Amino acid sequence: MKTLPVVPEVKVHRPPVDASAFAFRELRDDEFWRSVPAFAEVSRETFLDHLWQAKHSVTKVAKLREVLGDRVSPAFFEDVELGIKHAPMSLRVSPYILGLIDWDDPYSDPLRLQFLPVGSLLLPDHPKLDLDSLHEMEDAPTPGLTHRYPDKALFLPLDQCPVYCRFCTRSYAIGLDTEEVEKVHLRASEERWERAFDYIASRPELEDIVISGGDAYQLRASQLEEIGERLLAIPNVRRMRFATKGPAVMPQKILTDTAWTDALTRVVDKGRKLHKEVVLHTHFNHAVEITGITKLAMDRLTERGIVVRNQTVLQRGVNDTPDLMTLLVKRLGHVNVHPYYVYVHDLVKGVEDLRTSVETALFIEKHVRGTTAGFNTPVFVVDAPGGGGKRDAHSYEYYDRDTGVSVYQAPSVKPGRFFLYFDPLHQLSVHQQRRWADPVQVDFMVSDALLKARQRLR
Repeated sequence: MKTLPVVPEVKVHRPPVDASAFAFRELRDDEFWRSVPAFAEVSRETFLDHLWQAKHSVTKVAKLREVLGDRVSPAFFEDVELGIKHAPMSLRVSPYILGLIDWDDPYSDPLRLQFLPVGSLLLPDHPKLDLDSLHEMEDAPTPGLTHRYPDKALFLPLDQCPVYCRFCTRSYAIGLDTEEVEKVHLRASEERWERAFDYIASRPELEDIVISGGDAYQLRASQLEEIGERLLAIPNVRRMRFATKGPAVMPQKILTDTAWTDALTRVVDKGRKLHKEVVLHTHFNHAVEITGITKLAMDRLTERGIVVRNQTVLQRGVNDTPDLMTLLVKRLGHVNVHPYYVYVHDLVKGVEDLRTSVETALFIEKHVRGTTAGFNTPVFVVDAPGGGGKRDAHSYEYYDRDTGVSVYQAPSVKPGRFFLYFDPLHQLSVHQQRRWADPVQVDFMVSDALLKARQRLR
């Protein structure tokens, strides 16, 4: 008689999941906009109309006063007025975003932080800030086309967006002139576009084109399709990405601007038939931006086979804790948006209050990694100031956490050069802040960091 193998008793070691672990699935689907006085009587049908959203976007503090009424104090409006005077970006905020802001506590609200500057919380710029910190214009062979990476180019067909983010890295060109910045305007121009297409066609190494701006949301349907068709017709172009903040700030467009969504779909479908990749890149920074309306919009893109990836900016008070970032990453996955990058905040003028350190990024990434599938886990990167391109935040050659100076190399982009990132002064000790106020000490700290980076490479 055969002896049957002994089957070990199966023991379940993992305890039941607490209900709080599913918070990422809880999408707001109420008529949240009605808490704003000017929108109190707005129906859901009207609020879902992209034309209504665009028409009622706020572009002046006077309009903000009309919209909010006595929902906030007069002092708040004065604070915003002061903030705008020192801002590199002009003001434009959609009703969708205004409806999601917690007006009972606007100073700490993560959406207010991103779109409405307040003078009382502004901090002095780091002495190493530069208006075009990524040197996009320096790497532009023709206006509005940046060719930095060997096989990729950034095409900026226009300089308008559905909203204007305070922290825009392209504040040198995007939006209206402000008291702080006279812009390098890149208005939509067929002649300028032709020069970009000619350059792309002349460089057989260019396979990957990012269409940004400004924002692809602001292209007319015919313009979006024209750009897509022209690029797909260039033999060396294998991949293209339409970049837009739109799904995060005005998801209604995908639902009600049928012409635009259909144009995008046709370009994606044609690319697929040509065995070329066309995707949409977007920009969510906080989980509260993702609502039931967002899911409806993303479901529509999913049904049409359109891949959506997300690029987040790490910001103080917005998403700079492991819990906040994990919630965002999981919620993005829930609505079929792939978390792609988390950027350590660029060295942008006028928004020092939003910047965090490289150390913060490293700490958060350690906690986010492992919470979900690897393909839905973003890479934390530093877009190296001076045009070094995106570097894994961990890949520094040297990082002095006391002075806040980190040094990166980009051997495949600009070999032999070093690129420096600088942590915000407010996260340094008082002693180090005083050193940064002394030009002699500044030169020493920078030289010392470069010396140690070179020593490490020997």
